[in-house]
Amino acid sequence: MEDLAGRTAVVTGAASGIGRALAAELLAAGCSVVMADVDPASLTAAAGELADGGRPVVPVVCDVASAEDVEALAAATSAAFGPAHLVCLNAGVSPSGPVLQTSESTWRWLVGVNLFGVVHGLATFGPEMATRREGHFVVTASATGLVPTPGLGPYSAVKHAVVALADVTRQELEGTGVGVSVLCPGVVRTGIAGSERHRPASLAGPSHADPELAARYREAVEASAVGPDVVAKAALAAVVEDRFLVFPTTEVLGMVRAQADAVRAAVDERAGVDERTGMDTDSRASARGRMP
Repeated sequence: MEDLAGRTAVVTGAASGIGRALAAELLAAGCSVVMADVDPASLTAAAGELADGGRPVVPVVCDVASAEDVEALAAATSAAFGPAHLVCLNAGVSPSGPVLQTSESTWRWLVGVNLFGVVHGLATFGPEMATRREGHFVVTASATGLVPTPGLGPYSAVKHAVVALADVTRQELEGTGVGVSVLCPGVVRTGIAGSERHRPASLAGPSHADPELAARYREAVEASAVGPDVVAKAALAAVVEDRFLVFPTTEVLGMVRAQADAVRAAVDERAGVDERTGMDTDSRASARGRMP
């Protein structure tokens, strides 16, 4: 999507942080923007600020964990500006704590927002985009979606799923004119460490299982030198250039490279074993009657 001017964009989690920055950058690029968020007061304030001067902004209250809410978001977008060209699936929450101390209710909250929020967005907007043969998804994941991160285990696990989902969707949409980019930033100065304020009463429980760990997490987020505008600018550049993996912050590159090197070493070790047995991996799998 080389030219963003005149396009219709949708941003979830748009009331603050990366979502608000995405909305601001999209407006500056000439897009009409639908801002969606679960927090009505913050959403109204953010949309009002960005619409100052008559810019085309429409706020829509939406809980991305609800398929019905996301369908209503698509309908509101069409009514306001026509079908969406660019959909930024950005809404997210970030509970912290050891895996063994994370409650089931916290898991359900996390999966509902961070994973099903993406599932619902793809399922709702994707078919129409593919039929029209035009569009792009920007999915906000995290560097923890590539590098397992102790203390953020559940968040990291779900972000791994988000990266995989975005990648498979990208491959399945190849040739349709619909692109997919996935953002994998490190620590960004946003309010995500306090996302428990939006946790539904039906899934009540401690969002941060370890108070000491939670305090360190909040301090790291608040002290980050990287603002959400950095991530937003990288996202729009990726859309224009049709790039999939996007690393807006450079401090994560060493960790990602180390993780890739560990995988490569395990593959090389396995290949060495197969070479000693005289049978390649594909042959061994075929001999067992299953896929490699």
